Amino acid sequence: MRTMNRVLVVEDFVPFRAFVSALLREKADFQIVSETSDGLDAVRCARELHPDLILMDIGLPGLNGIEAARRIRELAPRSRIVFLSQEGSTEIVEEALRSGALGYVHKPRAGNDLYPAVAAVLEGQRFVSDGLMGSKEAVSTLRDARNHRPCFEEPPHLRFQRARPESQSAAEPLRELQCRARVGNR
Repeated sequence: MRTMNRVLVVEDFVPFRAFVSALLREKADFQIVSETSDGLDAVRCARELHPDLILMDIGLPGLNGIEAARRIRELAPRSRIVFLSQEGSTEIVEEALRSGALGYVHKPRAGNDLYPAVAAVLEGQRFVSDGLMGSKEAVSTLRDARNHRPCFEEPPHLRFQRARPESQSAAEPLRELQCRARVGNR
């Protein structure tokens, strides 16, 4: 019998969140337990739901993904985190991995890298999209990064609060509302 992996998807850009969720729904061994668009909601959902896997962006409203990952590591230490981000700088990737994530998928490569990243991370291995950090050997230097928690100052281009896409202005996705209701938010 296959193990059902419970997944939390955290992405504020609705079309990309729908893309990721659709890819996961194609596989029988994934159950999306919640979707949210905010870093603070991600922490609350992780604390309440204890998902096996969290797929999360970095540039999120409320709380950036890297800080959310640090908090999630404390509240749901068995949840494995994979970042899905447009950010490709070595500094950001390294900081994301230091925050407790095991994987980092560059959004332009998500169609090719999502399944291999998820498979590796669920096996307790690291995954970083090709072309990030210069080489795969760089990932091995971060082997013990989980114990290192440097101060993270958010880069200026991540400090803004993103406006909610027009498609979301009338109503939030049902799963996001369900998560908020379960954790008593709002």
